[in-house]
Amino acid sequence: MFMMFAMTSDSVGEIIKEVKIEFGVTNTQASLMHSLFMIGIAFSGLFLGFLADKFGRKKTLVLGLALFALSCYLFLVGSTFSFILSLITLSGLAVGVFKTAALALIGDISRSTKEHTGTMNGAEAFFGVGAIIGPILVAWLISQGVHWTWLYVIAGGLCTVLIAMALLVKYPEHQSKQVKPTRLIDSLKLLKDPYALGFSLGAFLYVAAESAIYVWMPSYLICDATSGADIYACYSNSSTQMLAIYSVSAFFALRAAGRFVGIWMMQHFEWTKVLLIFSFAIMACFTIGLIAGPTMAVYLFPLSGIFMSVIYPTFNSKGISCFEKRQHGSVAGVILFFTAAGAAAGPFIMGVVSDANGGDAKYGFIVATGFSILLFIGLLYNAIVQPTKERLALIEQQEYGNREI
Repeated sequence: MFMMFAMTSDSVGEIIKEVKIEFGVTNTQASLMHSLFMIGIAFSGLFLGFLADKFGRKKTLVLGLALFALSCYLFLVGSTFSFILSLITLSGLAVGVFKTAALALIGDISRSTKEHTGTMNGAEAFFGVGAIIGPILVAWLISQGVHWTWLYVIAGGLCTVLIAMALLVKYPEHQSKQVKPTRLIDSLKLLKDPYALGFSLGAFLYVAAESAIYVWMPSYLICDATSGADIYACYSNSSTQMLAIYSVSAFFALRAAGRFVGIWMMQHFEWTKVLLIFSFAIMACFTIGLIAGPTMAVYLFPLSGIFMSVIYPTFNSKGISCFEKRQHGSVAGVILFFTAAGAAAGPFIMGVVSDANGGDAKYGFIVATGFSILLFIGLLYNAIVQPTKERLALIEQQEYGNREI
């Protein structure tokens, strides 16, 4: 499921290039393909995340997948830019619905908070695989003379298979029937909870830094924008030039590989220390790549993917694990809201700052480096103070039978 929607969401860069030519729209208009999708996810996560707690994981999963499949199949009949944008928004809403249910389900099937984190890394690893497959598939479709919208049709077909699987699988018994019904207001109240808010802000900072790589790294690695057609001529050898061209793919590949390793890592090491070390490495990659310039950044920026790999899944799993299972859908929705907000706001702020300084992407990466520094400071505090230790121990005892965290 995660792989399926990553195929569409992380292909947006390739799709935007085609949309600009096909519809003759500006960069700002074409960027709505990304921002409206993220706004849809953010809205859905915050205002519809409670559905998984109120109506159960299976019903909510099927509803979200059905909406996503519908939005994908409707690409076959759409022919205007405004209609496509409406489908993009609908698909974002759908992702918010089924992803919050899926995140809550991971908590239901986990036998401890530690296992929860490992399983979350596995799920997000498949998201990383989809992020690699999607852009390659779009490029292949276009090279074969097939319209880019068929990516969504293919995703819709996969989604239909997932719906059939979701209907056949037996789910853990939904527990919210034993307590008062979950309401939207209960979900919104989580915005005041320090644990939900803390992990949500961490997710915002992480995603704002991460999206800087796959949105603006290609622009930053063009070390001489006036050099003509051979924009990577400043690199010393052909292998470095190739790395510059395929830097985003290298980043996604390292991120995906790191998440598969993270399944094992989070079972054997203390999560606060792992996140602290990895966030320091991300900050170092950004800072040195910014100071040394594109000739070093071409190596360091893609390398940051291996260190980014476990941070978001761990934020998700530990943030959700701070609450009872009956609230998992709601808190997953809150974290998802901040995630989508970071993915939308981070690249936008970087673009504004870059434009204000002559269009040089270097200034945007100063902002991204600031995000990585704030992320490190937050995780340094988390490792020293351990503010969630008692809360996680309490939930471990209540929900998982007092297993080791």
